[in-house]
Amino acid sequence: MPQRLAARTKVVAVATAALFAVGCGLLSYALDLWPRLESATIDARFALRGGTGAPSDVVIVAIDDRSFNVLRHQWPFPRRWDAKVIDTLHAAGARAIAYDVQFTEPTDPTDDNALFGAVARARNVVLATTEVDPQGQTNVLGGTANLRAADAVAAAANLPPSGGGVVRRYAYSMLGLPSFAVAAARAGGQPIARSQFPDGTALIDFRGPAGTIRQVSFADVLDGHFDPRTFAGKIVVVGATAPTLQDLHQTASTTSNPMSGAEVQANAIWTALHGNPLRSGPGWLAVVAILFCGLLAPLGSLRCGPLRSFLLAFAAIAGYLALAQLLFDADVVLAVSYPLAAGTLGTVGMLAASYVAAAAERNAVARLLSESQLELLQRLAQAVESRDPETGEHTLRIGMLCQGLALELGWSAAEARQLMHASIVHDIGKIAIPDSILLKPGPLNAAEWETMRRHPTIGAQLLQGSANPLVQLAETIARTHHERWDGTGYPDGLAGEAIPEAGRICAVVDVYDALVSSRPYKQAWPVQDALAELERGSATQFDPAVVAAFMRLAPRLEGVLRESHTREQAQAALRPAAA
Repeated sequence: MPQRLAARTKVVAVATAALFAVGCGLLSYALDLWPRLESATIDARFALRGGTGAPSDVVIVAIDDRSFNVLRHQWPFPRRWDAKVIDTLHAAGARAIAYDVQFTEPTDPTDDNALFGAVARARNVVLATTEVDPQGQTNVLGGTANLRAADAVAAAANLPPSGGGVVRRYAYSMLGLPSFAVAAARAGGQPIARSQFPDGTALIDFRGPAGTIRQVSFADVLDGHFDPRTFAGKIVVVGATAPTLQDLHQTASTTSNPMSGAEVQANAIWTALHGNPLRSGPGWLAVVAILFCGLLAPLGSLRCGPLRSFLLAFAAIAGYLALAQLLFDADVVLAVSYPLAAGTLGTVGMLAASYVAAAAERNAVARLLSESQLELLQRLAQAVESRDPETGEHTLRIGMLCQGLALELGWSAAEARQLMHASIVHDIGKIAIPDSILLKPGPLNAAEWETMRRHPTIGAQLLQGSANPLVQLAETIARTHHERWDGTGYPDGLAGEAIPEAGRICAVVDVYDALVSSRPYKQAWPVQDALAELERGSATQFDPAVVAAFMRLAPRLEGVLRESHTREQAQAALRPAAA
């Protein structure tokens, strides 16, 4: 009977986990719930692809530090210099000249006329602007009439905003004008249609990190110190690259070094010239990937054990990531974060389902445990959204250690099991702590620490009001596991035995697991150092009786904890890289 009950419970739990994983994956994909995270996976794919080499059809004339050192003139330069550069580039056979300098205000009339004459002679110049009136008119080169007379084009040099301030896309048009890249491609004889921009923008196919596209100093072009073949048949972008001009951007390229606006525009122009090669994969393929990743671990666990199912899911997700990278290298952009989310939920759900089945086989009162587990899983599902860096293995270890320590203190087996289930949500209040504090790699300041200290109260509030004894115990643990034996803890400043014993147990276990676990901001402590730290906190931070019991228990934990940390490292490898 227990075996049949466990099998039936496992099927129900696995089905629930599978449906939850797939449902969350499909819903999040349909609503595009975390575009910033998905964009970060594109950045990672650029990094893995690396540079593709300098393009042969785009080159930059850089207003760089050398230009300022050689010419010994502050910005802006006299427009007669810009005129000479345009004449020089035209004479060198430039296919088109994309001038990423804004000429909207009049200067010296002689200089202004010289610039107008050079633009008119070249007849293939695109002039950048970020200022357009409500009627779509601009004062570049004196206005629309002058632009038309010079056979020049004004284009919007604005870059569309993106998550995290990273430039990843360029627009078809902005401010009623064609974008700088689109106008430059057209000036170079390459037609590009609005239909190539499904949502009004397209991914920039960066050729590599900053410095990939060939650059010639403005001063060298002005003085004629260059090989004329450098510009023949190419689109030439003239713009600022000197850091002092503060036209630098973080981009989805292969390093974290910022890229000058001129080079961003040059990459966008290359992208436009080649018809926006980076295209999103078909939606049905993303749906298939979500179904496959979300269902594999739960359904696999019905035929093989949890460990094999986990390894199978890990291999499948790794294979999908490899496929996504291969297709990205072939200019097809697959959705990555949503299938990964479904796969992670499916794997965690499979592990939870296996645990529920094993508990049901051991526990004659299966109905109450099943109801309790379901309620906890529903509440824990909310915590998945919090993106707390602590993994599910941490919560499983907390439960296991709490159970063992309670037994060592004389609790009954049933009470210890209930404590194990309740303690896994001890930190659920952290879902309300901002990522800037929760994920901060260094020490918290006073204001941040005060915010962090609110999580026990928040966790208790999330769990309060339940008639279920298990959830009531979880509420007690969430509220009291940061209280101290000497009364200096938080949130209520309880002391001694006024702190519920469940909270005293979880306090010792939580600190121990934090000390012996690796985190992005610290290395794992040796076990003996962690135990010594617990002893130092005895009678001040911790209940002395609980610490003494833990010292008796500790020698029996080493092997189990080593296996848990190994699984934790494997789970960490499944998570996509941040921005």
